[in-house]
Amino acid sequence: MTLNGFYMIREREVKQAANGSLYANFVLQQQHTLLSAKLWDITDEQQEKFVPKAVVKVEGNVEVFRSKKQLTIQKIRLAVDEDKVNRTELISKKGLSREDLWHELRMMMDEVESPILQAIIKQIYGNRSIRDRLTTIPAAKKLHHAYYAGLLEQIVELMYVALQLLPLYQHVQKDIALTLCLLGDIGKVHALKDPLAPEYTDAGELMGQLVLSIEIINEAALEQAIEISSPELMAVKHGILAQYDQSEGGAVQPKTAEALFYYYVKRMNTDLRVLEHAQTEGSSFSYIDLFKRKMFVQSDQTKENDDELH
Repeated sequence: MTLNGFYMIREREVKQAANGSLYANFVLQQQHTLLSAKLWDITDEQQEKFVPKAVVKVEGNVEVFRSKKQLTIQKIRLAVDEDKVNRTELISKKGLSREDLWHELRMMMDEVESPILQAIIKQIYGNRSIRDRLTTIPAAKKLHHAYYAGLLEQIVELMYVALQLLPLYQHVQKDIALTLCLLGDIGKVHALKDPLAPEYTDAGELMGQLVLSIEIINEAALEQAIEISSPELMAVKHGILAQYDQSEGGAVQPKTAEALFYYYVKRMNTDLRVLEHAQTEGSSFSYIDLFKRKMFVQSDQTKENDDELH
């Protein structure tokens, strides 16, 4: 299969082959697609040009190895003004609008009625530095929502799902559950840096986004003169710490209805988005790291036909 198109270089690693020549392994991004690519016999000039965040036009052959696509680059050049390539649009999900998502999220925040939780939410989202990062960084480096403004999109999706499901579960405290959707991943604004080519910060590597989320909430509580041991805040912090299985780095097991609700809503959103964006070539089944098994995946052609129908 031949590929020809524009991508942004997300990651690059230069290595030495057995014959002594140098080659580069790239991770290329086009919207939600992350593609592994290899450039053999990379020159010094190419090393200077083809660096992370550079927009390039590539041409080469795509092969499937262990159910994953890999591009062997035959031609590569930097994008020029005449190509009229918008970097932000290139690395965003098609149709995603930061402005529209932020407008929707601001209206959803009003669904939280607790004065304590409203004060915490407004304190955190009112912080310009936090807001700028939250509305641009991806939700993850690779697995899901791994594109520009992906974290913002996931938070809005979680809020949508929660508002639809909560009327069915009257015993789940709405304010706690919605605050978890709004603040459950807030620590990622300090755990990840650079929305274009995201990497973990020192704090992200050493402490992780769960601890960083708790720190941000505690700081907001202190600034609002709210006791960090407030029962509502304790419930929110418990849900944040219990959002992952212990095998995935979770600190505690969910012990409240709200923590269980958030755990399953977020798990469903993550799993279905990973499956949605998975790609396969030929076979209908593809091994997906998140599930640790082969999953049924629509072929790229089927997805294109579905997009045309909609």
